[in-house]
Amino acid sequence: MSDNNLPHISYGLDSPGRIVRIESSITRPTIGRLPSIEETLRRLSTNLRSERQINESNSGDISDVQPPAIVSDEEPLPIVLSDSINKAQPNDAIDGASSLNQPDVNAPVINTEDDKRYCWVCFATDEDDATASWVKPCHCRGTTKWVHQGCIQRWVDEKQKGRAGAHVACPQCNTEYIIVYPNMGPLVVVLDTIDGVIFRICPFIAASILAASIYWTAVTYGAVTVMQVVGHKDGLAMMEQADPLVLLVGLPTIPIILILGKMLRWEDLALSLLRRHACKVPILRHFLPSSYSDDRTQSEDVPPMSDPISATRILCGALLLPSIASICGKIFFESIHSNFQRTLFGGIAFIVIKGAFKIYHKQQQYVRQCQRRIMDYTENNVALYRRQQNSETNQTS
Repeated sequence: MSDNNLPHISYGLDSPGRIVRIESSITRPTIGRLPSIEETLRRLSTNLRSERQINESNSGDISDVQPPAIVSDEEPLPIVLSDSINKAQPNDAIDGASSLNQPDVNAPVINTEDDKRYCWVCFATDEDDATASWVKPCHCRGTTKWVHQGCIQRWVDEKQKGRAGAHVACPQCNTEYIIVYPNMGPLVVVLDTIDGVIFRICPFIAASILAASIYWTAVTYGAVTVMQVVGHKDGLAMMEQADPLVLLVGLPTIPIILILGKMLRWEDLALSLLRRHACKVPILRHFLPSSYSDDRTQSEDVPPMSDPISATRILCGALLLPSIASICGKIFFESIHSNFQRTLFGGIAFIVIKGAFKIYHKQQQYVRQCQRRIMDYTENNVALYRRQQNSETNQTS
């Protein structure tokens, strides 16, 4: 029998709400015809769900409850209609909805191993998380082409460091990411602009505050130094009579002059001069010998050893010089009545005495540097070296 001779079968609902099968040759006014098999299955599922809810609400025995009957004129309707579903065509859709067997065109199709997507942040694939959202944000190819939307969001947050408008580029191909933000309204735009302006001007404000603090600290230090050198009463009287502009310009220059004077390493120049002419002065031969008893001889062109430059040492030495000069003036020049002259002579005496000790110390360091030797690693030399280290430790302690 050909397919054209087969009767057309459809399904409908009778007056009690049960599903029945209707042939094309039979017409019943009490039965409402269902438009498609999908609608039939949906109605059947609804009936089964309602019957299940009624059975659960009853307190009687569940085993006594019978499933809903399907009434048919000729034969019962089978529950599994796989053949009918498989034969359904896409044109069986109702109200624009796709049929059950129609594949989703938006679903990714993975054919080969090369088509698999790997996230270069967490190294996960489609098999690890099938619901994750993927994005291809740059020109990279291969394994670094795809990345999870959530992973790239976290990576961008780490690079932006709280600055929402900062540009972020791919670390491999240096392609700038296209980051689109939703429109949050004019108020948010104004607040973002204000926040950006504050972020840009804060470094300049901080630098200005720091410069002002240093300036007024220098002014205060200059005023204290004037009163310490000249005298408290004389210093106050002199600053009261002076022009305020002169004080605002002159007082901050006092610590600057002291620091620049401290940076002048006059001891090295004096030591170089004395080493060249030490042979002409008998008393200097003991402190500054021109030659040594070893194989290495001292050359006149060899400069003296210089100390490494230390900013903290220069700053402390320069700022403490007025106080030390005042103390030395009171100790060595107590007979001088003028506080300014006493402090001046005390400062000169301190600089000269300190310079003499420093010149001697540098010369001895130079001699020690020239006379050093690298010894053979033997038991006798090791024992001698350890005894020397112990003796130096005992002397320092």
